[in-house]
Formats: sequence, structure tokens, C-alpha cells
Amino acid sequence: MANGTPVSIRSITQAHRILGLPAPKHPLISIVDYALVAAPPGVSAVFDFYSISLKRGVNKLIYGQQEYDFDEGVLFFLAPHQVLSAEDNTDEERSGWILFLHPDFLWNTPLAQKIKQYDFFNYSVNEALFLSANEETTLNGIAQNIQQEYNANVDKFSQDVIIAQLDLLLTYSRRYYERQFITRKISSHTIITRLEAYLNDYFNHDELLLKGLPAVQQVAKTLNISTKYLSSLLKQLTGQTTQQHIQNKLIEKAKEKLSTTDLSVSEIAYQLGFEHSQSFNKLFKIKTSQSPLEFRRSFG
Repeated sequence: MANGTPVSIRSITQAHRILGLPAPKHPLISIVDYALVAAPPGVSAVFDFYSISLKRGVNKLIYGQQEYDFDEGVLFFLAPHQVLSAEDNTDEERSGWILFLHPDFLWNTPLAQKIKQYDFFNYSVNEALFLSANEETTLNGIAQNIQQEYNANVDKFSQDVIIAQLDLLLTYSRRYYERQFITRKISSHTIITRLEAYLNDYFNHDELLLKGLPAVQQVAKTLNISTKYLSSLLKQLTGQTTQQHIQNKLIEKAKEKLSTTDLSVSEIAYQLGFEHSQSFNKLFKIKTSQSPLEFRRSFG
């Protein structure tokens, strides 16, 4: 993160002023040419609104404690109340667009709730969406439609048209992210391999007894990936969330103990980090359709 306290940017008008842009034509939404942005270098900010941006020529972005260099067109998403800072590179030719969207613009529309379901607004900056040429052309076309409506005279249809285009933009973005999970197989499967290694190590040592089951946030931090991106990637590639992977590893370990030791169910539950054996019994039955004792008896 850049030095100093992040600047709190509460309105789109304030954002335009800080970025050296003319005042927005609408207080709750704007779309601007990225090449015209003149952000003070090294300044970090917290936005009270959404940001969607397609950028080329980005030098270095810092998001939370992570930084990443980009040299191709990428799509970034930023939800309200997240910290972002940039180190400007005046030597690079920049292009693209930034769309600022205040939650109040969506008030009383279906998109107001739907937008909260898009996990990519909470991905880290190094989990941005890398676009093919065709994908970039498609999204630029939608952005141009929004820009055209933004610059037109306001009438009773203006908001509906823009929201329809926003909905389309987000739907395409979800499609392209799912494509990225699949096409970046080496990176994606490396993450799955690292996850399995971490869980195996965790369940084979004293951490389980001392700390209980690992939290999703803890797993994601160890893998240096955001919780939302990790769960989305796993869901796409394996059909299961991070929490389900953790529980599956627990059941795998429980089955091993039930079938190879004489420990009581209560002792096994304690070793697996459960304070109460009833909670262990309930989870085991949900996952296997058998109680721990029924599973043990099946081994004769």
C-alpha cells in the first residue's frame, strides 16, 4: 500500500476532481477515458462506489498488500470500501476506460441485489480478468453503448438502458472468468495442488488439535489468493467450494482413524478439532450418509 492514510473518496464528483477529470455529467455514474486520468502517483484511496475498468498500459497496481504488473488489456473490478493505489507510469501509452457506479444508481432495480452476487468485485488485483481480443472488443462495444447513453439527453428510459447494458457487461464478465479458470489450467491446477498439500500437512500435524478446522480465510491467505477467487475457481474446476474441500479432507482423515485405530468416536472427534462429538457425528453423517459407528462396523 502506498505511504500514508488512504484518501476516502465518497462521491464520483470527488473522484473526477482527484483524477484530474472534468465534472461528471451524472452524480451517480460516469465512464471516462483511461488515457485522460491523471492520478497523483503513490496515492491510495478507498472508494464508496463500484469501479469497473478495462485498461491497457497499466504499470503497477497495489491492492491491499499485493501488487501486480500488467502489460496487456485486463478488466478490473472494485467494490465499495476497498483500498486501491496506483503508481503512475507516464512512459507507457495507456488506453481503455473506467466506469464509476454508485450503489444509489441501482436503487430499486433487480441489479441492486444481483451485483452483490458477482464475486469478482472482491477478487485481488492479481486475479484480474485477462481478455482475448474478441472478448475485449465485445466489452468495449458495451462500454461505448453506455458512453453514448451517458452523453445523451436524459429521458425516462436513460437509467433502464444503462442498467441493461451494465447487466450485460457483468454477465459477459462472469462468462469470461469461467473461461479463464479453465484456460489457465496450469495456474489453476497448481493452486489446487497447493491446497491439497496444505490441507494434508495441516491434518497430519498438531494444528488440527490446537486450532480446530482451518478457516477459509486462513487457507486463502496461505495460498496468497483472495477467498472469493479461491472458492470460485474451485467451484468451476471441481464443483465444490473451499469449505467443502476442507470438510472432505476432514472426513477422509476421520475414515482413516475409524478404520485403522481403536480410538473411540469421541476421541477421534477431539483429535479432529471438535469440542463436541455430536457436531462431528452430524457432519460425518451429512457427508457419508452413515454415522461414524456405522462406518466403523462396515469394516467388520
